[in-house]
Amino acid sequence: MSLKQTIEEDLKNAMKAKDKDALRALRAVKSLILLAETEKGGSETLTEDTEIKLLQKAVKQRNDSIAIFREQGRNDLADAEQVEVDIISRYLPKALSPEELETEIKNIIEQVQAVSIKDMGKVMGAASASLGGKADGKSISEVVKRLLNQA
Repeated sequence: MSLKQTIEEDLKNAMKAKDKDALRALRAVKSLILLAETEKGGSETLTEDTEIKLLQKAVKQRNDSIAIFREQGRNDLADAEQVEVDIISRYLPKALSPEELETEIKNIIEQVQAVSIKDMGKVMGAASASLGGKADGKSISEVVKRLLNQA
């Protein structure tokens, strides 16, 4: 079952259960998927990788909003956004722990034979491709920089 079908099924269940938080989050995700499918130059069906990137983008946007709301003392809005993050995160692959991420990146550095920070582009390209969905780009970048600076 594709992500779109799963979201639609869960949306129906949320409607039956009158779960307003889940409805809000799932409608937002469904909207993102529909926009991506109807985008000029887009294909009718999205790849799993594209769907994961859409969900990651939605979570990142909400996390940015949470930070702003907390900074402004609007905990009510931040809490609502956090509920959406929790709901959307259920559809993302399990994220790697910091230790697992570091191990994976060390393996990638060995594979591409990177020796200095000058090779960061090679490592980032390979890491983004193999770790897509399991870690965000910022975390990957931080670990790659730290490991290449140690080399």
